[in-house]
Amino acid sequence: MCGCEEPRWGWGHCAPSPMLLLSVLLSAAPFGLLGEETRQLFEFDSTNTSDAAAKPPGKPYPPYSLAKFSWNNISDSLDPATMSATFQGRPIHDPTKAFANGSLSFRVQAFSRSGRPAQPPRLLHTADTCQLEVALVGASPQGNRSLFGLEVATLGQGPDCPSVQEQHSIDDEYTPAVFQLHQLLWGSVPTGFVQWRPVAFSQKQGSRESALPCQASPLYPALAYLLPQSPIVRAFFGSQNNFCAFNLTFGASTGPGYWDQHYLSWSMLLGVGTPPVDALSPLVLGIMAVALGAPGLMLLAGGLFLLLGHKRYSEYQRIN
Repeated sequence: MCGCEEPRWGWGHCAPSPMLLLSVLLSAAPFGLLGEETRQLFEFDSTNTSDAAAKPPGKPYPPYSLAKFSWNNISDSLDPATMSATFQGRPIHDPTKAFANGSLSFRVQAFSRSGRPAQPPRLLHTADTCQLEVALVGASPQGNRSLFGLEVATLGQGPDCPSVQEQHSIDDEYTPAVFQLHQLLWGSVPTGFVQWRPVAFSQKQGSRESALPCQASPLYPALAYLLPQSPIVRAFFGSQNNFCAFNLTFGASTGPGYWDQHYLSWSMLLGVGTPPVDALSPLVLGIMAVALGAPGLMLLAGGLFLLLGHKRYSEYQRIN
């Protein structure tokens, strides 16, 4: 481990090893993930809501505060082989028994090299990144068509919130029918980032059929004293009061939803330095090559046909 001059978002030239990055995440999760804090689990009744972009997306039920959850012993789920661990929790006080057979889990995984996970959205990762997967499983919703959401708080850099970027691509091979990528970036030359696709899934084996839209609210300033301050986050990033927050909502009132199998999962990538950039997949490159090459081949064939036809005509000798 190498030291840096002062606590800040990202290591700069002091790139952490995957195990160090995982250790920091495990020490701070689920309330502080590289400066990210997941505060509340929201639930909305979308029965009478037809507008998928409505804010809020339905009648809100009382939220679940993650600070009032009981979490499992992390040593029971730590897997050094895959460099992953899972935090699983349920409310300490659950008068409605909504979580009697359910749980909210945060699975954190570090990586030793570049690659993609087997399950969608298959974001490109490097050794400087970790993946966080959030899963709500088996909890009884308070309504027949409940939508769920998360409130996420993060450290700002200076007086400003991180910048938000939305990228578009023609390539959807790794996440079918999803052409957007959302990013939070710290600094003009990024020292840290968060990436996610605006999609969640209502089945464990994520597929196009179980895909749910993911709506993100704009970043807004958050008061530090309202946040569950993690001692590890304070020790690592120093005493900071410039917090920002945003809300994520998963699903819509129509189509697939949590009500299908009482399952919801969503993942994001957290990292230091500059975020990895997706290149066009081989499949898309092949389609483009065929689409652009076919007209050229047709023109070439037509030109040869005309040239050879003209040559035959010029060799014809008229008989008087």
